[in-house]
Amino acid sequence: ASSDPLAEAAAAYANEVADLLYAQLVEVVRARAPELEPVLSGEVEICGPDLEGPGLQVLGIWLQLLSIAEQNAAMRRRRQIEAERGYDALKGTFVQVIKEAAGSGVTAGDMKGLLENLRTRPVLTAHPTEAKRVTVLEKHRRIYRLLVDLESPRWTPRERTSLIRAVRNEIELLLLTGELRLEKPTVEQEVYWALHFFNETLFEAVPALHEKLERALSDQYPGETFEVPTVFQFGCWVGGDRDGNPFVTNEVTRRSLGEYRLAALKRYRQRLGELIKLLSVSERSAAVPSDFLERLEPMLAASGDGPGIASRNPGEVFRQYLSCVLRRLDLTLSTAAQYDLDVPEGAYATADELSADVRALERALAQAAPLLAPSLVRPVRREIEIFRFSTVRLDIRENTTRLHQALGGFWRLRAGPDAGEPPAPESEEWGRWIQAELARPRHEEIRLDSLDSEASETLGMFRLVGELREKLDREAFGTFILSMTHSVSDVLGAYLMAKEGGLFPDTLGVERCTLPIVPLFETIDDLRRAPTIMRDLLAVPLVRRSVREQGGVQEVMIGYSDSNKDGGFFAANWELYKAQVKLTRLGRDLGVPIAFFHGRGGSVSRGGAPTGRAIAAQPAGSINGRLRITEQGEVVSFKYANRGTAAYQIELLASAVMEHSLKSEREQALVPVGEFDEAMEAIAGASMAAYRRFIEHPNLLEYLQVASPLEEISKLNLGSRPARRFGARTIGDLRAIPWVFAWTQNRHFIPGWFGVGSGLATFMEIRAARGEALLRRMFRDSRLFRLIVDEVEKTLALVDLDIAREFAGLHPDGGVRDAIFPQVVEEFHRTVEAVLRVSEGSRVAARFPRFLRKLGRRMPTINQAGRFQIRLLRRYRMSTSEEERTGALQALLLSINCAAAGFGATG
Repeated sequence: ASSDPLAEAAAAYANEVADLLYAQLVEVVRARAPELEPVLSGEVEICGPDLEGPGLQVLGIWLQLLSIAEQNAAMRRRRQIEAERGYDALKGTFVQVIKEAAGSGVTAGDMKGLLENLRTRPVLTAHPTEAKRVTVLEKHRRIYRLLVDLESPRWTPRERTSLIRAVRNEIELLLLTGELRLEKPTVEQEVYWALHFFNETLFEAVPALHEKLERALSDQYPGETFEVPTVFQFGCWVGGDRDGNPFVTNEVTRRSLGEYRLAALKRYRQRLGELIKLLSVSERSAAVPSDFLERLEPMLAASGDGPGIASRNPGEVFRQYLSCVLRRLDLTLSTAAQYDLDVPEGAYATADELSADVRALERALAQAAPLLAPSLVRPVRREIEIFRFSTVRLDIRENTTRLHQALGGFWRLRAGPDAGEPPAPESEEWGRWIQAELARPRHEEIRLDSLDSEASETLGMFRLVGELREKLDREAFGTFILSMTHSVSDVLGAYLMAKEGGLFPDTLGVERCTLPIVPLFETIDDLRRAPTIMRDLLAVPLVRRSVREQGGVQEVMIGYSDSNKDGGFFAANWELYKAQVKLTRLGRDLGVPIAFFHGRGGSVSRGGAPTGRAIAAQPAGSINGRLRITEQGEVVSFKYANRGTAAYQIELLASAVMEHSLKSEREQALVPVGEFDEAMEAIAGASMAAYRRFIEHPNLLEYLQVASPLEEISKLNLGSRPARRFGARTIGDLRAIPWVFAWTQNRHFIPGWFGVGSGLATFMEIRAARGEALLRRMFRDSRLFRLIVDEVEKTLALVDLDIAREFAGLHPDGGVRDAIFPQVVEEFHRTVEAVLRVSEGSRVAARFPRFLRKLGRRMPTINQAGRFQIRLLRRYRMSTSEEERTGALQALLLSINCAAAGFGATG
């Protein structure tokens, strides 16, 4: 256990809160379903068929309540550290990073230079990994807020009892709320889910983050003036991610951006409405600048009610000014509510216009009341500059298969009806055709009705980008991301689509593209090819001109999920690292900096890891102030559902990007890169070989389908997107999310560790004592290697071979079972032994006491849900009547939800 008294106090408090929530849940269960109390307490591990569904729902609610208690305790611990040791004692804050930088000689000029390039963009995705409905998330939020209220010592016993009763009521409402989605959510519902987090926490937290940065800079560099730009914004894929999702159409994208616009405008209406109530400053009490009064005069005249506004607020010029602003904003809002993009006269056409008006108010108030402007007006102005008229920067994503199909429509149109089929996408002829089309002046617009439906929809998508940028917001869209990029021609094909979509601003359409095109490299082979592809791509003059037009930085997206599924955990992490090193070096050589967009998921095997450590482990120079990273499903609710947690998480991410940019180059010189790299290469090779032997077993897919709820997961209705690309039935075409989700549910956790033991053991066998000593040195000095070993060790603690064996027993063919499950057992023991030798640990995860405490509280319930699930899978699959099958399925899906809540991750 930790000797830190604050850590011990936090653990004790977490237990205290968990006990309180458990007591309220027991009270609800006794009142509503007393027969379920033995299930909740664990006295009865498995109950009769009639009680399975309700029993699993109760167990799932308990695991959700545990998570709320742990978040509350973690937030309380951070507040206590700040109160007792100071804000700069908190890890992951701007104050800590900037104080250390200033102390190590980083000048104010250096810091100003970094601020110019600092861009951190988490991106919310619609990946179907959130098992909780928004209705449930809202109840969780209320419980969390009640727990925060209960921390206060000011309550009388009567008031405290009333708060606890309110907690009990929310728990009862959870029990009475349907936890399962009865139908797959629509994309519109996914947009609503994403906006939930902005309305609850992010509209407030992101501007506050900029204020923290500004304050930290002022404190550490006294006398210096810093103009903090917008360094942190949210991107989004919800409503723009077409990759494998046929429900994201152009009309859906248009409607989604309409919703994002409406949310931002409503927020500004609320904030400016609050401000007008506060700013009752009389011009008789404070000196109002003359230029502000001159600005107000035409605004009153244009309002249509200048005399009325002045008479309602005599002498209160700031209120008069805000009344004019609100009239224009209300006009803008009324058209937005009708999803009308044509801005009427007098409304705000752009976010820049509204921002300019609020900035003028801020300047005037700064002269009249210098202490009020920074705290009252500046946060509102920052909100407008950050969220603009679109809340998020929406990325468009499509895969190469669909893009090639659409380009084939172009080819047929150009070649004529008798030309036959277009060349193969990987052929030289195809590449030459694309380059020729890009060089050809664009004289006339292609009519959509002259193309097949595939090409028409894709071309219409690019035209939509141009239209909505002009009418809705110039930053409404972020980038176009091309999934499964395999070649230069793939990327140039996207440029050709953008050209025909009107996104080349020059008259002839040959000079440059205004929409950033971002290749996504996902498989091991594509990661290895990425440096060559990018070198050839950046040699194309059109691409170089376009990158220069877009800010001078080329973004590259790298995928953690498919690379892991392709090569296993260790090899994927090493290949991702090597690709970044080579691409960073390439960018320097070519004079075109390359920024990385990390496609991470929630689970360890899909790139999930502690934020600060994951960023610190990136290659030196690979961040350089810029980072984008996906936030998916349950990770979004974990990080952003509550205000304190959201504020902490975004500062942790932004400060880690700043710290890496300040320190990585200097630290890299201290690490013996060559020796470590050679070892990583050898371990990755042996690890990948063991992993590939396992997943290439001819019966593996059949085993996974039977010995896990792989097929049944698709019935959970987690997201609008199908579970497979193009309806294929092979492991190769199975999406990474259900792949990881299924191995999690059956307690094998294959993607998070399999092959690592073979890699480490082989290295130590060949290199003997010197090899083991080298790995221990790497464990101490290499952030990447340490992160891999730590996350593997924590994953091993989640594996339960007894329950995994019961899942394996679902397969009726003993030959298949005996061919696969013993491999899992053997590699598991090999990995445990190798990891403990390297880390010099006594037992798995003993180095992570907080992790083990958290696991210890929830594992009995997770195991109980797992055994329920095994029995339910048998019954569901053997059911002969539709009624019996439906009942078993509902309970089965609850068991999946329950385990997902316990582990805090689905896929």
